[in-house]
Amino acid sequence: MAKTSDNLYSILGVPQTADQKELKKAYRRLARKYHPDLHPGEKKAAMEKKFQELNDAYEVLGDEGNRKKYDQYGPNWKDAEAYEQARQQAGRGHGRHPHSPFGPDSGDFNDTFEQMFRGGGQGSSFRGFAMAGADLETELPVSLREAFTGTSRSLNLPDATGNSRRIEVRIPGGVRSGERLRVKGKGEQGRGGGPPGDLFFHVRVAPHSVYQRKDADIIVTLPLWPWEAALGTEIEVPTLSGPVLLKIPPGSQPQQRMRLKGKGLPKRKGGHGDQFVVLNIVIPKDSSPEEHQLYEQLASFEHPDPRSSLLQEGTHG
Repeated sequence: MAKTSDNLYSILGVPQTADQKELKKAYRRLARKYHPDLHPGEKKAAMEKKFQELNDAYEVLGDEGNRKKYDQYGPNWKDAEAYEQARQQAGRGHGRHPHSPFGPDSGDFNDTFEQMFRGGGQGSSFRGFAMAGADLETELPVSLREAFTGTSRSLNLPDATGNSRRIEVRIPGGVRSGERLRVKGKGEQGRGGGPPGDLFFHVRVAPHSVYQRKDADIIVTLPLWPWEAALGTEIEVPTLSGPVLLKIPPGSQPQQRMRLKGKGLPKRKGGHGDQFVVLNIVIPKDSSPEEHQLYEQLASFEHPDPRSSLLQEGTHG
């Protein structure tokens, strides 16, 4: 597991002076650009990593309270609360501890802790003061069916003492590949009584041999014989919630799309996406003499030339 990165403004490509509106606009623009679903093939893994970084950065900077702490304390912004508590404790203790390294003027204390928090984590070993635990990150592979129904996982995580600890992770229905799930308080343990960090899971939804996903919609390619497309029929079609009977109208065309409403994945705001069935006309590779004879009889009938518009546009266009 890796600790979260903190180059937040550079990740979003905005200056530190950017307002919340500019931050949101930059995040949305980059999220559309780097969304893993828009980059299949070799680029997908790199886009997933970039997409995760964008989500991490905006989760901090998009919250005004967290952004204020980040601007003040840098990479160790989560330790701000512990810093304030320690400063108050030291301030109260000046009269009782005349030999304290921090004099009556709390400026020395502030300078020490400012350096400690801005030093990229060097203060995590400072004894006697509460320090928040670091966040942890890992990947969580799920199947498309688990993404449809939602599920839970029981996981063993390494512990600082050398013993593993077991946690239960709930995966909501409709989760997307590249999405970041948070389990509060399950990161590294805090020090000196500080709060624990959080655990973040980056979801990886495995591809499926039958179902293709587009946001909350599902796409399935359905093979048809020519006579089924010409005459019409009823065919059982698989969906993630179970097979359904689909009526194919007479005269159906190749690549024609038919919609099964509500048979897609759950949406976070309620309801489901749709499943689209794409018709694929399949020609038999091996035909019997009787089938050849039927094709010849079919060819003897007069039909409009399906290539007339192609030839016309190709010749005069």
